[in-house]
Amino acid sequence: MSKRRKSQRAVEATPKREKVRDIFVPRPFEGLADEPEWIALRELVPAASAPLRLAPQLVEEYGDRPVVLATVLPMAAPAMTKEDGRVFIGLQRHQQSGDVSRDLADALISALRVEPGQPVTVPPLPGPGPRLQDVLVDGPLEISMHSGFDFWLDPGAADDPNVQASLERANAAIYPTVRLGAAKAAYWCQVPEKAHVRWVLPEDEDAALDALSRLSVAGTLTLGDDTRFAGMFRAHGRLVPVWDLPEDVAAAEWEGPVAEFAKRYAEALEESEPLDAAGRRARHGLLGRQLTLR
Repeated sequence: MSKRRKSQRAVEATPKREKVRDIFVPRPFEGLADEPEWIALRELVPAASAPLRLAPQLVEEYGDRPVVLATVLPMAAPAMTKEDGRVFIGLQRHQQSGDVSRDLADALISALRVEPGQPVTVPPLPGPGPRLQDVLVDGPLEISMHSGFDFWLDPGAADDPNVQASLERANAAIYPTVRLGAAKAAYWCQVPEKAHVRWVLPEDEDAALDALSRLSVAGTLTLGDDTRFAGMFRAHGRLVPVWDLPEDVAAAEWEGPVAEFAKRYAEALEESEPLDAAGRRARHGLLGRQLTLR
């Protein structure tokens, strides 16, 4: 038999790899009760966690294991398990597909399939399958803010010098962040030489942009004296306005200004007339100061 024919038969005998097509989903958290909070934890908050409840079909198959949503896990891992049966899912991770919801659901199921305390392997491109909306009992997130990543650790683990050094490096990268009560998914943060308020708006992008444009024309787009509307992020299909604040004013002092702005914003949303020329110019200006995160 010729070498060419042998080579051809060898190729024919090799099973073909199934190609997984990536599909971009602009609003991966759509339909979840706390969509803006999911976006905030994914894109804005350095260290926070929230308990999750498995959907009944997963409880039946894997047991009612405690699941914790974390902003980020060690080495930005997608998931990890603990010897006590807990499962941690990381929102901020290195590898991801075009559908964050599918990624997170696959990470969760992959973690449930391994024995407690064992490493979790998660494919970077999971392919078709259930999404977060299919694997969880949906509801408001009970978010806990953390000043460090100690919530990762088992009791006594921080006594290990290597673990302690790694934890100190991770904690050094955290900037102070406070969840505000004046509006859902609004967060104050302290960065070098300034502070910010960032708020994930729950409304449709066009409606939110029109409302912000009306406030811009009215001169009421700031949070008060010595503040500046810095622009907007566009994250997972929602707008995230950002304000620059004085660095020496505590987070609690912004509850009132944010509440007042939220009232003005709600009133602007109620206006049904199309934007006038000034409003359209303001809208164009706001779009020019928009940065897409995802």
